[in-house]
Amino acid sequence: MGGSTTRSASWPDLPEYLVSRRTVLKGLAGAVSLAAVPELLAACGQGGGTTTTAAATGGTLTVGSYQSDPAPKQGFAQVQDAFSTANGGTKVTTNTVDHGTFQDQVTSYLQGTPEDVFTWFSGHRMRFFAAKGLATQIDDTWEKVKGNFSGAFAESVKGSDGHIYGVPVDYYPWGVFYRKSVFQAGNYKVPTNWDDFKTLCGQMQKDGLIPLALGDLDGWPAQGWFDILNLRLNGYDFHTEVLTGKQKFTDSRVTNVFNKWSEITQYYNPAVAGTHWQDAGTMLAQKKAGMMLIGLFVSQQFLPLGQDALNDLDFFAFPQMGTQYDAENALDAPIDIMMVSKKSPTLNKDLGQAKAYLEFWAKGSTQLIAAKAQGLGVLPTGNDTDTSSYTPLTQKAVQIIKNAKRITQYFDRDSRPDFSGANGMQSFLLTFLKNPKGDMHALQGTMQQFWDSLPPEA
Repeated sequence: MGGSTTRSASWPDLPEYLVSRRTVLKGLAGAVSLAAVPELLAACGQGGGTTTTAAATGGTLTVGSYQSDPAPKQGFAQVQDAFSTANGGTKVTTNTVDHGTFQDQVTSYLQGTPEDVFTWFSGHRMRFFAAKGLATQIDDTWEKVKGNFSGAFAESVKGSDGHIYGVPVDYYPWGVFYRKSVFQAGNYKVPTNWDDFKTLCGQMQKDGLIPLALGDLDGWPAQGWFDILNLRLNGYDFHTEVLTGKQKFTDSRVTNVFNKWSEITQYYNPAVAGTHWQDAGTMLAQKKAGMMLIGLFVSQQFLPLGQDALNDLDFFAFPQMGTQYDAENALDAPIDIMMVSKKSPTLNKDLGQAKAYLEFWAKGSTQLIAAKAQGLGVLPTGNDTDTSSYTPLTQKAVQIIKNAKRITQYFDRDSRPDFSGANGMQSFLLTFLKNPKGDMHALQGTMQQFWDSLPPEA
């Protein structure tokens, strides 16, 4: 008895809200798939180091999911089936909605009659719904599973009130990617500080390489540069506060970010504003560019060149800036989470099934089931994940997260979407890139005026 069923549905046409850059990752499943290293998934059916007592067994559970692409959707269904088997035959019904539609309409969805559990993002996106009373605290569940997560992951699911509202299930880190053979041929050394980074860029340019590949036609890639520079120069707290309006964009600390950034903009490829991120990634793959600040998903641009090129891909953490915040080792690593809704009719009677489901997702073995379908673009979050057969690139991604004391969710997840989008920060950063030696105070004033003009978040 039990098992899982999936129904696809479209929610009613409602006002657009919380649009995300995440749709860029559609199609990643199958690109550099974990199936390329089959032994990695050998532990999928085995229990991980986290053992928990299920909050309830049997019964029914409903799940709202944005995993609408075929491969991730299949992996998600496999998790539901595994949970049903492990939890005494719980019948799981999944409402799968197109990724973009899910995000556009999620506010009204959560205010109506949502499913018991839903897929979402950590950071400001999570805290917003928690503050609005549309998500359920899961502090007691977290107490059972928190030993399986790093401190940075723990911070990522904490609401503004200090309570826990989700379980992290996957992530993908950002770093400075390069080809090992290019570094070997040029006798380049991985830089660990800002001065060495600039020196390396200059040497690559002399050697006929584009030092830094950047494609900002889609608006969001430059936000990764703002994030990491702000984190390195001003720290996690200031970064998250300025993105949520608690600090001003006219602050001198933001000026410092742009001033530092302007020191390396000469090393980007021409026509940054007219280049897609995929084309910039191809420059890196084809050895036309030496480095690229991007997420792990850049791997897909190496696939047409074969496995040897993929094996040649490597990355390093963004260099230190010589500030008090270097010790944070902070970086962008967007985290997907599972949350429990507040207004589900089922949850008004019993939270047990939902809590048992989140406990199940807290296991590395569960997360690997989904990761196998999604591909190397995302990684499991659990400490007990069997990483023995990870590729060196994947092992490094895991280690860089373990070393990070703070994790940010990328600009568009850590700020409100009507500010981070095409009419807001995306356009402001393009203005900067077109004239990095221009009047920064005027640009910062425009940013703050735009922020101040926005209505209160609904």
